Amino acid sequence: MYGIDFVKHQNYLKGWFGKRRPLNATEITGLCFNIKKTVIKIVLEIGFSQVAHSKDLRKYFQRGAELCHKHVEIFTTILSEDNLPSPKQWESEISNSTVSPFSEKLMLYHLVTLVSASLGFYGAGLSVVQRRDLATHYGRLITEMGKYAEDGVNLLIKYGWLEQPPTADDRNALASKKK
Repeated sequence: MYGIDFVKHQNYLKGWFGKRRPLNATEITGLCFNIKKTVIKIVLEIGFSQVAHSKDLRKYFQRGAELCHKHVEIFTTILSEDNLPSPKQWESEISNSTVSPFSEKLMLYHLVTLVSASLGFYGAGLSVVQRRDLATHYGRLITEMGKYAEDGVNLLIKYGWLEQPPTADDRNALASKKK
């Protein structure tokens, strides 16, 4: 018989020590979505690392693929603990081409943008978890991805490829110009 179940004990939030409750539907959705998104990023990073001419960019893309593999492994392990399947990996679909169809500027900008979006999606996953261990995982992964994003922006700056978006007016500077 189906009905509404209500949480009756604080141990619903448990997750660090002892027996954990099974994942709820919202947590499963967040984990699966973040795996799918991260798998796409891995494919791009591997493909971009094959075609990049700059050693800096190749290292950055390879580091990102390694980082994302680790994140997928963490999310997959969490799902498998509840005997749940994980989304498919796509590395077998990467061609063996070493000729770049895109400029390095475009590849780096695209990945830095995806990394920034990843941070938002990890934050969305974190905002709905109700198990302490999942919150800890998301917090740690956000920190790792944030450092990787910063390194990507630093590469954009190093190569002179980061365009500054429009900013708010500096009211103090404008006021100090008045005579």
